[in-house]
Amino acid sequence: MEKQDIKIGLPRALLYYRYRVLWRVFFQELGMETVVSPPTDRDILERGTALAIDEACLSLKIYLGHVAALAGQCDYILVPRVSNFGRHRSMCTRFESTPDLVRSVFRGPGQKFLSYEVDEEMKKKDEQDAFLEMGRTLGCSAKAAKRAYKTAKRAELAHHKERVQRYEQQYKKEGMKVLIAAHSYVAEDPFMGRTVSDYLKRVGVIPLRADMVDREAALKRSRELSPTCKWEVSREILGGVAMHKNDVDGIILLSAFPCGPDAMVNELIARRVKGVPMLNLVLDSQSGTAGVETRLESFIDIIRFKEGKL
Repeated sequence: MEKQDIKIGLPRALLYYRYRVLWRVFFQELGMETVVSPPTDRDILERGTALAIDEACLSLKIYLGHVAALAGQCDYILVPRVSNFGRHRSMCTRFESTPDLVRSVFRGPGQKFLSYEVDEEMKKKDEQDAFLEMGRTLGCSAKAAKRAYKTAKRAELAHHKERVQRYEQQYKKEGMKVLIAAHSYVAEDPFMGRTVSDYLKRVGVIPLRADMVDREAALKRSRELSPTCKWEVSREILGGVAMHKNDVDGIILLSAFPCGPDAMVNELIARRVKGVPMLNLVLDSQSGTAGVETRLESFIDIIRFKEGKL
């Protein structure tokens, strides 16, 4: 098989929302095609739920549904293993176990899976090392893989910087502003968190994202709320809350049931951030749009009452 004929499937869930630019550009630079699963809908959720154990979080159930949607449609499906970025910079254990889980669930013949591993603490493998190894697996030279990774990393950083700048401009606008503290795969999924931001926009509220900040700065500021939190993305969210809690009228703690790290981190935010109205909104597979909108409507009324506008 020629490298340019290789088709890589990208499940539109979990780490896709953080690394989509990095992945897409890396494979494109190597002359490969990427295929993204369709946006989450009820069918994808139900397919994933049927493949997962009952105790799995909603985000993982959706992920399995996206893998199922790609099965048989591409040569490889990318399922990375991202464990940590060094000491006290861990990812949720689901990102360490996902390749094993997916290969176990989809163990029938025919579909191949592609992975890379980032583990700077124990195995001393950083992201670049992981991508160079993945390139070799695909039959590419080390030089070509390194060049593709460098190009992809620049594109990823530029994309995130551009998004952060757009959000920073939103803080300067007039009107009610609500900060959404959530993982990107919750906040941006059209079947989960996007319904929240869409509703806020419809009623004239400016939705903002706690994770849409400079990541290095956020990691430093996170210590103001917790000096011991070890989850990398949770620390970024904590830092974003610390940076902007005084710039917004309310905060929504948005998570997918039953996320363990979010349960702890959201409780921490609720206890340590004072003077700002806060809504803890946990989404599950039974959540209906009407129920979510009712809670959001009540939350907005509370903010208006507090500000003497109701």
